[in-house]
Amino acid sequence: MRAFRGFWLAALLLASFGAVAQRVEGDRAGAQGPYETEVSVNGQGETERNTGFARALSAVLARLSGIRAVAAQPGVGQELRRAKDYVKSYDYRQDEGVGPTGAPTFGTTLIVRFDQEQVDELIETVGLPVWPMPRPKPVLWLGIDDGKGPRLVGLSQSNVARTILNRAKERGYALGLPTGNAAEQATVGAIWRGDSAAVARASLRYSPPMQLIGKVYRSEGGWKADWTFVDNGKVLASWSATDSDARRLIATGADGAADALTKRYARRSPVGPPGSYPVTFAGIRSSNDYMRLAGYLDNLAIVRKITPLRATPDSVTFTLDLASGLEGFRRMADRDDVIVSTEDDSSLYRLR
Repeated sequence: MRAFRGFWLAALLLASFGAVAQRVEGDRAGAQGPYETEVSVNGQGETERNTGFARALSAVLARLSGIRAVAAQPGVGQELRRAKDYVKSYDYRQDEGVGPTGAPTFGTTLIVRFDQEQVDELIETVGLPVWPMPRPKPVLWLGIDDGKGPRLVGLSQSNVARTILNRAKERGYALGLPTGNAAEQATVGAIWRGDSAAVARASLRYSPPMQLIGKVYRSEGGWKADWTFVDNGKVLASWSATDSDARRLIATGADGAADALTKRYARRSPVGPPGSYPVTFAGIRSSNDYMRLAGYLDNLAIVRKITPLRATPDSVTFTLDLASGLEGFRRMADRDDVIVSTEDDSSLYRLR
């Protein structure tokens, strides 16, 4: 905490209030492209690489959909296990740094580029929402009181807000900081009393008309943050968080803003609602055919449960509990080429 306080005060002393325009911290968010990301790995072996592919695909899906815990969404976990099938290319980078003791440290970063068409198809198939691009860049109005009175974090103190700016990048959008001139410093009073309308008025010179307003202060056992996200004058979300680490606590604001933006602007693909559907499969002439079909369905990412419904001499009907509807099921089935769908009936298939 002393290190954070010292850095914060030093940043304030070095502040230059003569800036006349907002620089958007995080303009580089997505500079690699939304379908590319980097993950740290322990080596370049196949097992470590495949694990890295799964983590990378999860990060890309979270960025594109706006869903924080995307790996827990129905159908996603199984596809992460075959993440290498979505990889277009990859590289490694060796990173050198300095450890706490001053000794050099070395790490390996896996840079993964995924196939856009395949990833988009996966998103549609499992019914994830899509957060459209380009995305807005809300203005971050952050006030911090370390015990000596609240101060606004302006452009010149951007390192104080580094964790939230970086977290926003990870979530696939950017946050901007106000210049922090003398007039804007007075806005910290509105932040402290929860006057989001006054903050929105102070933010009129910036675009878009979105504000992430944060009030960070000491509390029992550590720090507390009160957050409000405003879109065009309307409060979309308000929340609070506590943490013993101020920088980690500040980063939570980016997640709350991303969740609010996703809820408002993300749209799901038209693959049908999740639920239980009767689906008939023809061409079942032996127990081996039945077992092959059942095994295939059991491994499909969007099939949550299979219940036999009825059987004829050459067909079987299952009730399939699907994560994204019949259209999503058809897309995944057409990809694998194990069963063939009929053009006029999305609930009728033939085993190859």
